[in-house]
This record gives sequence, C-alpha cells and structure tokens, in this order.
Amino acid sequence: MILYGTVTGELAGKRLDDVLRDLFPQLSKGRIRKVIDWGGCRINGAVVRVASRGLHPNDAVVVGVTDEESFRDYAITPDSLILDDPEYLAIDKPPGVYCQRTPYQLKGTVEFAVSAHLKAAGIGEPARVVHRLDRGTSGVMVFPKTRESAAHISKALEAGSVGKIYWALVSGCPEAETWTVNAPIAALGKSLFAVQAGGRDAATEIRRLACGKDMTGTAVSFVEARPLTGRTHQIRLHLAHAGHPVVGDDRYGGAPAPRMMLHCRSMTFKGADGREIKATAPPETRFAAACKACGIALPAISPE
Repeated sequence: MILYGTVTGELAGKRLDDVLRDLFPQLSKGRIRKVIDWGGCRINGAVVRVASRGLHPNDAVVVGVTDEESFRDYAITPDSLILDDPEYLAIDKPPGVYCQRTPYQLKGTVEFAVSAHLKAAGIGEPARVVHRLDRGTSGVMVFPKTRESAAHISKALEAGSVGKIYWALVSGCPEAETWTVNAPIAALGKSLFAVQAGGRDAATEIRRLACGKDMTGTAVSFVEARPLTGRTHQIRLHLAHAGHPVVGDDRYGGAPAPRMMLHCRSMTFKGADGREIKATAPPETRFAAACKACGIALPAISPE
C-alpha cells in the first residue's frame, strides 16, 4: 500500500513521525517508525530515515507500507560473502530478500546490505545493482566496487558474455537430456511476464541432471539452466513453457513448496585485464533438502 500526502502550513516544522501520524491516522506511531526505519518514506522524492526530521510547507510525502511479516533484516556475513577482490564482490543471496530498494523498503534489501558492507570496509562507493535475482531466487549476485568495473560488467552483461548457471527443481521428468528454449518474452503488467509473440527475443539452454519423485509420488527433476539472454523471469517462464514449471513458483504454475526452487549457482566473466572472475554459491538449505527428499543427489560442483 502506498500513501500520498502534502505538508500543510499547520504541519510545517513538526517532526516527520508526527506529520505522518497526522496525515495517515490509520497508521500507529510504532508502525510509522518502522516504515521510516525501513526506508519506506520519501520526502520530495528522497528517502528519509530520520524520524525527527522537520518538514516544510508543501513537502510531498510518499509512504510505502508493507506487510510486517514479509520484512526481514539482512546483512552481509562472512559466510554469505563468496568473492571479494579489488574490483568485485559477490554474495550468496538468500531467498525471500529483495535485491533493490522498493517503494516500501530500503533496509532489509541486498542493495542496503552491500552499501553498509562497503562503507564498513572504507570503500566510498554505492552498491551498484548491475543484475538482479527475483526475490524468491537464491544464489550469486555480483557487485562492482568501482565505476570502471561497473561499466565493464554492464557491457559484458549486455553483450551476453557473462556465463550464468542456474539450478532448479521442476515438475515432471523431461524426455530430452538437453534442449534449448527460444521463446520471446513480453511484459503483461507490473512484475508479470509471459512467453508471447512480439516480445523480446529470449533463449535458454536446459539440461536434465536427475529425476526423482516428490512425497506424493509425482515426478520431478533437477535441471541446469543457462540463460543466453537476460530477460526478466526468463528461466521461470521458459521452464514453464516447456511444461516443467519451477517447484514453488506459484506465479507461473509451480507446485507448492516452502520456497521457489531456483538457485543461481555461478557467474563467470572476464575482467578488464583478461582474468577469469567466477563466483559460485552452494545450494541453500531448503533447496538441498527438497532435492534430497525427492531422491536427488546434488553434484558437488556445477557440471561444465
């Protein structure tokens, strides 16, 4: 829910939290302070996280109110930092965490956590989100530490020269061991996409690695997906289009599960100096447990 308001003359000079209480009486004082702390309040387009900030006449106020149960704090830990060199760092993103700030929150996102990590390390650079993972997807995210490295990896991503490997648990057991899905992807609305004629070209190489059965006896399989393009929801849509939706992907027809069973296993690319840069993330606990419950043993390393 997003709320809009304007500071009137009688509210000018008051603290931000008091102004929000007057503008939006449906919100409790405690809820307002959480919204401010999480980065869900913007004044004249800028995020403000100081409850005592004074406001001025005609200040435009936008407040994003999210479900408290869906919020989780997130910080970079030694275990989640899987690459750290002078140009790049890579983290192992857990499922359920947003990559970037949203209208509802800044704190609790990967972007916020990486910014805090860089600041603590004495690096005066922002967290530049050059690629994204869906909230429900776990695994590798790479962040450049400099403007130059950001430009380099952005060009590599645009050129399709960044190798990405995803692991997924999907419904059914494909007859073919390997195949490529070439199917255009179009936006249907906010955060909703579809395989549709007239959409942007998209291609994904898929390999079946193992088959098993879930607790109901229904066939499932463990697959590797390598996107050759970078469209939003591409792997999820292409697997569903092939008749094998990702388990836990309720948006695109996946069977129910504790999380969406999609994991970015690795990213590989060449640095500006020609050296190979690779980050690999182990499967998240619930992903690994779901595979094991289906009689599927995960490989120790990603097959190349």
